[in-house]
Amino acid sequence: MTTKRLEEVLMRLPGLNLPERSGCVAWAQLVELTSIQPSEVAELIDLGWISPGKTNANEYLFNFRDVYRIHKLMRLSKDLDVSFNSGSIIVDLLERVEELETEIEELKRLV
Repeated sequence: MTTKRLEEVLMRLPGLNLPERSGCVAWAQLVELTSIQPSEVAELIDLGWISPGKTNANEYLFNFRDVYRIHKLMRLSKDLDVSFNSGSIIVDLLERVEELETEIEELKRLV
């Protein structure tokens, strides 16, 4: 599922209490949407793998891309039985491959 599609699905879920055009979710919503432990979210922030924004009340706000990436990470960690550190590297590499494939397609159109 793409980040845009995930955003569309999330915006239709009842009870999220998100403003209609919000591109962010709060800490509790992130935990609920991804089934990740709060300590694991803190670990990912410490690793610099996700970089949430902060509100004036000093609360974290995560974008939908973070939700999507964490879903990938959780799936990889479970399916391949790898640590979060290893899984985060795999997700980063997969995203880089996707970027390069997109670049190749764009270059093919120019030729």
